Amino acid sequence: MAKVRVTQIRSLIGQSKRQRATMATLGLRRIRHSVELENTPSVAGAIRKVLHLVEVEQL
Repeated sequence: MAKVRVTQIRSLIGQSKRQRATMATLGLRRIRHSVELENTPSVAGAIRKVLHLVEVEQL
């Protein structure tokens, strides 16, 4: 499986509880925090839901 690096670029202030939970599921805690994840269908779906808050790059 390919890996992706996901970096939080926007604040969670004012976002819905659902989006905050999705960010926690991805393992993101603060702005400029990055995590490397396997690009599975479930991770891709979670990223798609919070795409306006994160930056994604293929590894």
